[in-house]
Parts: sequence; C-alpha cells; structure tokens
Amino acid sequence: MPTYVFKHPSKNEFLEIYQKINDIHEYIDSSGLKWERVYCLPRISSDTKIDPYSSRAFSEKTNRKGTFGDLFDLSKEMSEKRGGPKNDPFLSNK
Repeated sequence: MPTYVFKHPSKNEFLEIYQKINDIHEYIDSSGLKWERVYCLPRISSDTKIDPYSSRAFSEKTNRKGTFGDLFDLSKEMSEKRGGPKNDPFLSNK
C-alpha cells in the first residue's frame, strides 16, 4: 500500500499513513481534526553504478522516461563524483 503524508494544520507535525490507492486520501484524528495532505514526489533508486567519466553510459541511463529535472539531478551527481567543475573534463573548455 502507498504511503501518504499528512501535516497538522497548526503544528509542524507530520504523519505517514498507509492507504489504498482507491481510498479517499484524508486523515481525521481522534479529536475530529482534519489534517492537510502533503503532496510528495515519489523517490525511487535504480542503477546507481554509472561511470561518471563515460558520456555513453550517461546517455544510455538517461534515454528513459523521466523528467527534465531528473536529467539535471543525474548530471549534477556525476559531476560531483568527478570532483566538481574544476576537475570535470567536459567543462574544462569553458
């Protein structure tokens, strides 16, 4: 079952509640207070072993469905593995 996150309306408290996909996604506590639903992006991890120096490996891993932001996140991660912009051979001409 998926996890849904709810925030207390006046406090900085959060709850993770397991609900079925077809359920009405709301949470009302024992005192009758309705909590606000927090919408989160799903996080998954797949193949984490990518050669940070191989443009071909990067192309193969990013030639999938995903968002433009996912591409930038992976690009940033590979740059950090190479040691940042100073040690990045792809950015050395700039």
